[in-house]
Amino acid sequence: MLRRLSREDRILLIGIPVLVVLIVCGWLIWRSAADLDDIEARTLAIANVVTLTRQHLVIVIIATVAVMITAVPVGILLTRRNVTFLAGPVNFVANMGQAAPVIGVIVLLAIWLGFGTPVAILSLWIYAFLPVLANTVAGLRGVDSSLVEAAQGISMSPAQVLLRVELPMALPVIMVGARTALVLLVGSAAFATFISAGGLGNLITTGINLYRFPILVSGALLIAALALAVEWLGRVMEVVLTPKGMK
Repeated sequence: MLRRLSREDRILLIGIPVLVVLIVCGWLIWRSAADLDDIEARTLAIANVVTLTRQHLVIVIIATVAVMITAVPVGILLTRRNVTFLAGPVNFVANMGQAAPVIGVIVLLAIWLGFGTPVAILSLWIYAFLPVLANTVAGLRGVDSSLVEAAQGISMSPAQVLLRVELPMALPVIMVGARTALVLLVGSAAFATFISAGGLGNLITTGINLYRFPILVSGALLIAALALAVEWLGRVMEVVLTPKGMK
C-alpha cells in the first residue's frame, strides 16, 4: 500500500506520529520534573488533562460525523443535473459559515441557543461544512465524463453509476476536504471552552486568566499534538479508502 504513495506522503505518514509521540512524551517528562505551584499542579494533573482531551475529542468526532453525513450528500445532490440551480444559494450559505470567525459563530449561537457541548458541535458543524461540500462537488465534477457515459452504456442505473464509478473516482478529493475539516475542527474546538463545553482550550483560557505560562503553553502544545494526530489519521484513511490505481 505504501509503495503507491509519493516519497513526501511516506515521510509524512511515518514522521507525523513520531513527532506527536515526541511532543507528548516531552510534555510528560517536563510535567513530572517541573516545579509547579498548587494551581498549576491541579490544572495540569494527568487525570484533568485526560478528561479535557476526551471532551475535546468528543466534540471533534461528533462534529466531523455530522459534517460528513450532511456535506457529502448535499455535494452529491448539487452535482445532479436537475438541481444544479441550488448550487448558488447553498454555496452562498456555506461560504457565510466559513467566512465568519469561528469564535463569533460559537458565541452568537450560545447567546441564542444556550451554552454547552451541543451548541459547540453545531457551531463547528457550520464552520467545517464548506471544505467537505466544496471538495465533494469538485471531486464529482472532475470525474471523466467518458467513464460515466461508458457506465450508462452498459445499462447501469444512476445509483449504480454514482456508487460504482463517480464516488470511487471522487473519493481522493473528498478525503482531502475531510482531512482539512478535521484539522480545522481540532483547532476550532479550543473555543468551545468559552461556552462551557470543555476541551483543551480550557488550559489556554486558564493560563491567560491566571497568568500561568506553563498552563498556557501546555494547552497550546497538546492541541497542536492532537491536530497533528488527526492530520495523520486523515492521511491514513485517505490511503486506505482510495481505490488502487488512483495514487
